[in-house]
Order: sequence, then structure tokens, then C-alpha cells
Amino acid sequence: MKVLSLLAAASAASAHTIFVQLEAGGTTYPVSYGIRTPSYDGPITDVTSDDLACNGGPNPTTPSDKIITVNAGSTVKAIWRHTLTSGADDVMDASHKGPTLAYLKKVDDALTDTGIGGGWFKIQEDGYNNGQWGTSTVITNGGFQYIDIPACIPSGQYLLRAEMIALHAASSTAGAQLYMECAQINIVGGTGGTALPSTTYSIPGIYKATDPGLLVNIYSMSPSSTYTIPGPAKFTCSANGGGGGGGGSTTTAKPATSTTSKAVITSTGSTTLKTSVVAPQPTGGCTAAQWAQCGGVGFSGCTTCASPYTCKKQNDYYSQCS
Repeated sequence: MKVLSLLAAASAASAHTIFVQLEAGGTTYPVSYGIRTPSYDGPITDVTSDDLACNGGPNPTTPSDKIITVNAGSTVKAIWRHTLTSGADDVMDASHKGPTLAYLKKVDDALTDTGIGGGWFKIQEDGYNNGQWGTSTVITNGGFQYIDIPACIPSGQYLLRAEMIALHAASSTAGAQLYMECAQINIVGGTGGTALPSTTYSIPGIYKATDPGLLVNIYSMSPSSTYTIPGPAKFTCSANGGGGGGGGSTTTAKPATSTTSKAVITSTGSTTLKTSVVAPQPTGGCTAAQWAQCGGVGFSGCTTCASPYTCKKQNDYYSQCS
């Protein structure tokens, strides 16, 4: 019975995802500290919706009264988890492949600005490199999305929008699943004076449903295939005429470690690491949770959905419980 319980738990792990924590300046802040997190981990699929800015709508978010101090030119880590209580071994289903991105918007008050509208600029992107997707890199990193904060931007309050896009069902329009949350940060030590990037963008407005990076059959791609990351070009200090390093990161990849650890966060923000072993995906006698993959060409996991959900085909390569 204990073995069956462990198998059932493994089958329910990782479907959608939430940006739950930020690590900055050597401190890993508690879950939902300075981030407008939802209790539900669902995606946004309508790229014209105001919910594309900082989530909401079908995934209502909870306001935070905290602002996190971030040094210009530093690297922060957006920490992703399947739910608000998941660990580092439960980030997102591995089938949810796609790019990762991050944007900044300078605001007067990070606590109250909705994020909707203009002022956004992209500072990080990681698409498809030699068969490896940006989301896969985040999962391998234990949920860490590495984001370099440009050194040349003005100090002040910003919204940091971290995003993961899942393309497993993106062969049809509006099939891409976009996951994003906004962290409320105060950037200090910027060398940009009062000058913002020369070009900024509106959310919604950065994506179209027919963008090649959002309407794509990832199952027909080979390791040498070219993928176009959606959205505007990534901001760099050199292109903006600014000085110094920290011009925004290109990928989320960092040196991999040889062990798998689970971060345990206390209410004070301290972190301990607990080594864990991830159970293999069972191939029978199990059920898949809501939104988990349950079928498709080459799929060998659970094909029966937990009640009351049924396995629905999205395309030849992907079916999910819904």
C-alpha cells in the first residue's frame, strides 16, 4: 500500500507552474513575499487579455505589501514551483516545453501598479538551443530561472515579470500556455540616471496569437531547428547607449550540480537544502492529475486521469487530463 501511495504521488506531480519566490542578494525570500501569487497554477492563453501583464482573471492573485531590494547589475533567481507548497522536485511537467522570458517595468509604486499597459522591456530569454528548451533548463535547475538585472537602468521601483511558456499544445491557435507573475522590486545602484530604455512595450501587446514562437509544432523540430522567441528584442545596455555590464541575460542555464536538492524556506527567509530522490514516472497502475499529460506519441506515463477528469487529445503528441 505504501508503494502504491508513492506511485500515485509521483503521478500527480508537476503540471502547471507558479513563480513563487525570488532570490536576490543572497537571500531567498519566503513564498509570495513581494510577489502577486495565485492560489491556482493555471495558464493565460489569451494574449490580448489584461491578465497577461501579471496574471489574474482565471487565476486570481493575492496582493503583497512587500518590496524586495535588488542591486542593479546583479543576478536574481525567479523560483518556480507547481504549487505554492511544492518543492524543488516539483517544478512543472517535463512535457511543458517552451521558452522562458523576463521583463521589467519602471513604476511609481510597485505595490499598486497593475502592470497593464506600456513601459515594459525584456531582459532575459531562453528559447531552444540544440534540442534543449528554456523550461527544461529551469526544471533541471530545480526551478531556478536566472535573470541578470541590467546595470545601466535607473534606480527605483519596478515590476519584474518572470514568464514560462509551454508549447506542448501550440500547434493550434491559442494552444500556447503562458505562466507569469510579477515581483515588486526596488532596484538600487543603477547607473542610468533618469533615462529609461529608449524603446519599451505594452502588455498586452507584446505577443500575437499567430506569432511563430506561439503557434508552432514542437514535435516536428529537430535539435538543429531554429525557434523564434516571441516578444520584442532583449534589452542590452550597449544597444541602449549605456555603460557597464549586466546587460540582461540570454539563457537561464548555469553550471549544473551533481546532486538534486530541495529548498526548504522558513518564514524568516532562511534556506536549508535537503537532498532528495525523485521517484521515476510510473508506467501503469497510476492516475494523472488535472492538466497532466496522459497520452501522445512516445508517451509512457499514466494514461488514466484522476476523477472527475478525462484524457483529452490536444494533438498527436500530447493529451492532457481536463
